[in-house]
Amino acid sequence: MAATDEVLLEISDHIGVITLNAPDRMNTISGAMLDLMSKKFLEADNNPDVRCIILTGAGRAFCAGLDLGSQSGKRESLGVLDNTEANMVEFNIRDAPPTVLHGLDTPVICALNGGAAGYGLDIALGCDIRIAADSAKMAPGFAKRGILPESGGTWLLPRIVGYARAAEIAFTGRTLNAGECLELGLVNKVVPASELMDHAREMAGEIAANAPLAVRAIKRMMRAAETETFEQNVHHVFLQLLPLFRTKDFKEGVAAFIEKRPPNFIGK
Repeated sequence: MAATDEVLLEISDHIGVITLNAPDRMNTISGAMLDLMSKKFLEADNNPDVRCIILTGAGRAFCAGLDLGSQSGKRESLGVLDNTEANMVEFNIRDAPPTVLHGLDTPVICALNGGAAGYGLDIALGCDIRIAADSAKMAPGFAKRGILPESGGTWLLPRIVGYARAAEIAFTGRTLNAGECLELGLVNKVVPASELMDHAREMAGEIAANAPLAVRAIKRMMRAAETETFEQNVHHVFLQLLPLFRTKDFKEGVAAFIEKRPPNFIGK
């Protein structure tokens, strides 16, 4: 398989499906895949036809982390781990998939088809919504390997489940099954593995049926609220709201409500 085939993007019905496609090694992320993931995230986000993104993995795993061995057997192929500390920081900030993922305006659903560990867990947590197969697991075993979540996990986890639960998850490093993930709030729902993509597409379709400019604005403001005060966020919301009032989709939404019919949004 060519490296360019290890991250796939397919677009249909306003939904972009990004698939980690290295099932023979449980979708561990090679150096080439790091670049490909960022490019596919941005390609989908910049496509006006895409109103929701689904991220999933091929085979039995979602992503088992970074491919530390790599095809060449050299750590240098991962880029993020080589050279100087300065290079590592520069790579993470400017190019790393978790950073790119966090900056997307398009909603992202993670269809968690199997195990998510290490880097793969951070990527899953970086999505807006997570739907898990009943066979899926999350393995936050960083402390068991002598490292810490390097790709956003320490920022994301407490915001998703609260500090105390995040501390328990991260400090113990124990593997969580799908039911435990649901109970802790790490995933939105658990479904039979054979129905995972059907459920993910159904939810993505609900999102895609709404006014895309409004959905993107909502996501921007919810993400901004994570670091803003209430007053700052309300102010920025009004700055987003004013141009939305001038869109064709706003007029269509009002007309559809009055006429009691489904709206037909065009993203303008």
